[in-house]
Amino acid sequence: MSRYASSTLAAATLAIASFSSAAQAEGPQWSFANASINYLDWSSGTESRTADNAAKSDFYYLELEGGLGYSWGEFYGFFDIENPGHDHFDDDSNGQDNFRTAAKVTSHLYLGESPFSLYLHVYDFRDYGFNGREQDQILGFGYRHTFDNGLWVKPFLGAARVQSDGYTGMNGGMLGWVLGYDFKAFDQSFSLTNWHEQTFERDDEYLEQNYVGDKADSVGTNGAVALWWHPHPAITTGVQYRYSDNKLGTPDQYQNAMIYSIKFNFL
Repeated sequence: MSRYASSTLAAATLAIASFSSAAQAEGPQWSFANASINYLDWSSGTESRTADNAAKSDFYYLELEGGLGYSWGEFYGFFDIENPGHDHFDDDSNGQDNFRTAAKVTSHLYLGESPFSLYLHVYDFRDYGFNGREQDQILGFGYRHTFDNGLWVKPFLGAARVQSDGYTGMNGGMLGWVLGYDFKAFDQSFSLTNWHEQTFERDDEYLEQNYVGDKADSVGTNGAVALWWHPHPAITTGVQYRYSDNKLGTPDQYQNAMIYSIKFNFL
């Protein structure tokens, strides 16, 4: 383990221990939760570029999503079921439309009264038809800022570790952010959001074992830009532009899709 990862892990252990008693005594200052139905539509170019190397096909997915914040930290997570109702291995698509799951949990543990935080992040993906699994673990530091116009941004930088069928071990680092902006138009409420992850200095063995057809570049890009419409407190609908490069099992190819979503807000 790198010196950076070791020092960050030590800080994480101390922070979690000190915050655990506060969590029991204090309720959340804000929270949200929703269930959604989503359709991801890969571009024709993406389907062509990945046809013989981690081939992509359109799919539906169901999602549970939520978050909560305290005076000392905040948490966010989701759980996705991709191709619900399909067999673990989908014979009709030769495995492209297998039953899959994806889950993510992130947290910012605030460092005193400063805008800096200890950042923890776990993403887990499983393809049950191919018995494939990859879990990314990020440990580092974050930052939080809200501008006068209401735009908020939460960047982070951390050391990365991966557990997968092909490779398990340290895997470079990740730089990323989430940001959002709420606004009114035509007497309606809207939001713009973006999540972005830039991986770098990834391990050569990982890049050889976890990609199809060729070795991937050490830098990978992953994210989405979204426009959300809030017609009612219980309903949110939106469209996302999903983008990726040297990720999702495909080396040296840009991949993009549109995602169409409707969320049912219950918290």
